[in-house]
Amino acid sequence: MKSLKIIFMGTPVFALPSLDAMHSSLHHLEAVVTRPDRPKGRGHRLQLAPAAEWARNKAIDIARPTRMQDRSFQAWLKEKRPDLIVTVAYGRILPPEILNLPRLGCINLHASYLPAYRGAAPIHRAVIEGAQCSGVSIIKLIPELDAGDIIIQEKEPLFLSDTAGTLHDRLAEKGSSLLARAIDALAEGTAEPVPQDHEQATYAPPLRNDEERLDWNLTPLELFNRIRGFNPWPGAYTTFKGKRLKVWRAAWPEENNSKSKGEKPGTILEAGENSLTVATGQKGALTLTELQPAGKRVMDASSFCCGYRIEPGLRLDGE
Repeated sequence: MKSLKIIFMGTPVFALPSLDAMHSSLHHLEAVVTRPDRPKGRGHRLQLAPAAEWARNKAIDIARPTRMQDRSFQAWLKEKRPDLIVTVAYGRILPPEILNLPRLGCINLHASYLPAYRGAAPIHRAVIEGAQCSGVSIIKLIPELDAGDIIIQEKEPLFLSDTAGTLHDRLAEKGSSLLARAIDALAEGTAEPVPQDHEQATYAPPLRNDEERLDWNLTPLELFNRIRGFNPWPGAYTTFKGKRLKVWRAAWPEENNSKSKGEKPGTILEAGENSLTVATGQKGALTLTELQPAGKRVMDASSFCCGYRIEPGLRLDGE
């Protein structure tokens, strides 16, 4: 099998297992392209993206272009003469000048079983919507969003205990293995990409700030899925006495749940040891198990109820 010259484009932690897989393969990683450094923390100091830090530690060339159309960046790419460009969570659409540059084109690792959940937030959306299955897909990149032919893909079950974080980690590892297989197939000339069924496509748009706030008018199951779908980032929240209260975990809601007895959604129904049950829509209820008051540590429901003197009848997200 011929060794390929590869340029990798990716930024967050999700990309690191794929970088490790390529670095340990017989292929040559020419350079890593990431998003520009971003300010972080109270001092707003610029911090390297995880993929850029990985590349620096391995003494691999790094590029951090602000625009894909930048001529100097495109000239730099041409000088590298890559056989293949690989993107993993890069977050930018590549223009035709770049898509057509490598001999074998450009491929992408997408964190869903395409054509389901095309778009920016496939992991979060799958959990939020209560999907029973997720997956990873390696596709040929084309100008249309996540619509290229599928080189290889695998499903991954989604469990009720999963959060966006646990699913993220499993898909990152599974995707890296699948990516290595796809690259080898391209190098050997045995890859046989298959067109997607575009009529079956669903979409995973970026998360909106207003979605982080829990709407207690939703059903218990919808709230349960939203809480785990926003864990560990950006975190679902409600308010208590005018201050933000993060909700990190909740208990699986019972079917045909009708505990609220007509109480207004957001009303605390039970508060005590191992219990913080809140009225929801459809006369249901949801038991919260892990919370974080503003400026405080994460705590279990018992600690929160004790420390903040929570009693039945108080309301979350109230005036």
